[in-house]
Amino acid sequence: MRYERAMRRTLFRLGGGDAEVAHEHTLGALAALSRATPLLHGLRRLFAADAPRDVFGVRFPSPVGLAAGLDKNGVALPAWPALGFGFVEVGTVTRHPQPGNPRPRLFRLVDSGAVINRMGFNNAGADALAARLRALGPIGVPLGVSIGKSKVTPVEDAVGDYVYSLRVLRPYADYFAVNVSSPNTPGLRSLQDRGALDTLLGALRGESDGTPLLVKIAPDLTDAAIGEVLEVCTAHGVDGLIATNTTIGRDGLVPTDRARAAEAGGLSGRPLTERSREVVRFVHREAPGLPVIGVGGIGSVDDALRMLDAGAALLQLYTGFIYGGPPLVRAINRALAAGCPR
Repeated sequence: MRYERAMRRTLFRLGGGDAEVAHEHTLGALAALSRATPLLHGLRRLFAADAPRDVFGVRFPSPVGLAAGLDKNGVALPAWPALGFGFVEVGTVTRHPQPGNPRPRLFRLVDSGAVINRMGFNNAGADALAARLRALGPIGVPLGVSIGKSKVTPVEDAVGDYVYSLRVLRPYADYFAVNVSSPNTPGLRSLQDRGALDTLLGALRGESDGTPLLVKIAPDLTDAAIGEVLEVCTAHGVDGLIATNTTIGRDGLVPTDRARAAEAGGLSGRPLTERSREVVRFVHREAPGLPVIGVGGIGSVDDALRMLDAGAALLQLYTGFIYGGPPLVRAINRALAAGCPR
């Protein structure tokens, strides 16, 4: 409650309530924090994560990770482990730098505990991220890199985009997330289709040199379509799945937020809680040996434990962190360290 009453209220007022302005201010503050080594050490003691587990050959000090999208360009990487995150995923990064979609493109739906975004993979490009990671060095927790297609690249040439980013960033990634499920890049979701995904994963597996590959899927796929994705992933020895990305649906919004429902983009947060858990449960049942990172609608300790009960090996926070802040990360970590999940 103290976070909600103080920090969150202040952040949400920045820029006249513009969610992206608040996001930029927060990243700027965390980037400054990343350079304050004594303060980072103090925060690590306060938010320390101690619930280690090994997944797809990588050691995670905690299963609670930062989802892609919050720190696309890796500008505040040392700060995230200090706030209790057991791993961090940067990106989604594309081969070519791009500004993303026109503003405004990020909207809070506070009463629904949700966010709509149509950012469009705004990022400085794979080469710039590689340069930053090379200069920074290890951050003390596993680093995932989410890769996607540049908007200027035709869908039929997407494979080259993904391969380029993987090659450039491979020395710095503990795993790669293959993002074929964002609703904000035209044509991208077609890469989840069997033939396109088969070609893409074949090319990436040949270039990965042992770095784990994960595929991030949409919550809007039918069970049959998810089954096809699993068949392709199994055929190519994919190391895991991330379930799920944002949804193009608008179910679960409370009446006071329905005016915002007309905004284009992907919906995340509380309305996605049940569906993300369903997808994780389906994947765990149909492909029990395939690790799943559960993401979508985790806004409480109970949400996190239920996601793990559904079969998730790891968790990621995005919207839940926007609303719950570092106290949510600490609460989940403490519950896990105390012997949960059920």
